[in-house]
Amino acid sequence: MTESLTGSLNICVVGGTGAEGSGLAMRWARAGHRVTIGSRDAAKAAPAATELNQKLGKPLICGASSDEAVTGADVVVLTVPYAAQMATAMALKDALAGKILIDVTVPLVPPKVSRVQLPETDSCSVALQAALGESVKVVSAFQNVSAHKLKDPDKTIECDVLVTGDDKEARAVAIRLAGDAGLRGIDAGPLANAVVAEALTSVLIFINRTYKVPDAGIRITGIDQPKAE
Repeated sequence: MTESLTGSLNICVVGGTGAEGSGLAMRWARAGHRVTIGSRDAAKAAPAATELNQKLGKPLICGASSDEAVTGADVVVLTVPYAAQMATAMALKDALAGKILIDVTVPLVPPKVSRVQLPETDSCSVALQAALGESVKVVSAFQNVSAHKLKDPDKTIECDVLVTGDDKEARAVAIRLAGDAGLRGIDAGPLANAVVAEALTSVLIFINRTYKVPDAGIRITGIDQPKAE
């Protein structure tokens, strides 16, 4: 499956109306990918896509129902809040079969979002993979990137992206998409390691508040040109 994912990709961003999803959608569209905003209600997806296209100055993004958008996608990106993660993905389980699902979910539990509060499984991405089954290749990525910087496609973001997943080729696709979004993807190994990026988000929120900055991020030092193992 993933061996053929070269060139321009069909990407469905589920939850693309939020800050993180919309920022990624704009950056991937500018990089030449075909991007669709997926929503339970196609009537809501269309205006969201129109708004992003206005920011881009070109009609590069379209909107559709999540079922339709996921069915036609090579890669699906889930950017919904933690409370909606499992229900949203399970409603699309049949359409997701055979595809890569990049999960951007962070298990934040309001109001104490600056305190690490992991689920019983330790990782919400691991729980998602177990629920969806082996036919879906879940990759965890993009949890530690500043959403407000993503929304400015011209903004340079000094932040690495930890990419984890149990399928090596699926990780490579996510690493490539990180690069297309102007970021550096780092192969961080199996999906079990997603717990690190998920927990780190709460730490970064605490750092932002303590040092009164909006966009603390991470850098992996000692790697000039990271390669997937």
